[in-house]
Amino acid sequence: MNNKKIYISDVTLRDGSHAVKHQYTQQQVQQIASVLDKAHVDSIEIAHGDGLAGSSFNYGFSRCADTEMIAAAAEVVTHSKIATLLIPGVGTIHDLHAAYDAGARVVRVATHCTEADISRQHIEFARNLGMDTVGFLMMSHMIAPQELAEQAKKMESYGANCIYVVDSSGAMLMQDIRDRFRALKAILNSDTQTGMHAHNNLSVSIANSLTAIEEGCDRVDTSLAGMGAGAGNTPTEVFIGCLEKQGWQHGCQLDTLINGADDVVRPLQHRPVRVDRETLSLGLAGVYSSFLLHAERASQKYGISTMDILMELGKRKMVGGQEDMIVDVALDLKNANTRQAQ
Repeated sequence: MNNKKIYISDVTLRDGSHAVKHQYTQQQVQQIASVLDKAHVDSIEIAHGDGLAGSSFNYGFSRCADTEMIAAAAEVVTHSKIATLLIPGVGTIHDLHAAYDAGARVVRVATHCTEADISRQHIEFARNLGMDTVGFLMMSHMIAPQELAEQAKKMESYGANCIYVVDSSGAMLMQDIRDRFRALKAILNSDTQTGMHAHNNLSVSIANSLTAIEEGCDRVDTSLAGMGAGAGNTPTEVFIGCLEKQGWQHGCQLDTLINGADDVVRPLQHRPVRVDRETLSLGLAGVYSSFLLHAERASQKYGISTMDILMELGKRKMVGGQEDMIVDVALDLKNANTRQAQ
């Protein structure tokens, strides 16, 4: 690769919200945003874990409103751009406008990998606001690389200036990443950037992110201490350390990130962000990483192992937005176990 600067998009305050059950306080938001801004990351994504307006019975209620968190971060940030995420059908263009008024200047419009067409009005609206507008294709492992590229092309045609390969399940390996970036690069305009969002459920988020860069990726999502759904995201401090060893440009202050990860973020984790039996199951089953806490709650209530629930969700090809089906799956498994015992 040439020695271009890699754009670092930190998602501690959005994807990382899953790891604290969406209970960040405004003070914690400001503390984390200050660390990231001091370290000169390019953007800081802020919202409920499931994006703008994600605070709900289905996804879990936030302690603070999205706009309150965005405004709190905007008060202390001087270098980094404030980003947010919107899932059409969860958030609306009105929510996006409110986020913009609160200080967000980057938006990632996120859809399931086969549903780029529902992003059109949101992408067009964001571009009209003058926002840095990103298409975010979740669960990118579920379709073939060429199909993913065709969905990416739709988002580009609506006005997205960057398209992300999103490994929501942490289910892909390095060759999977190579194939998808090559497919995107073959069809997208040369001035359309590409990005990588990796989860660490198979312990390869850093390897996958580095592979993406080798294939021309421009932006990489990371989070302090890997803070995120499932086994977490590509750890910001570790990834920047890897870029340093490669001699690749990133513009960040590594020491600040290392100290922020251990001193500020890691103590907040309700559940250790790591690869274990349950989070490994997410990657093996190809299941949405944010299903983890929902499955663990169903496990405790119905006496079915979390791993069994997650593997069954994978067999049924459940995707983001179907969190309410997790209880149904747990009950089905419980009933099946009861019948076998009779």
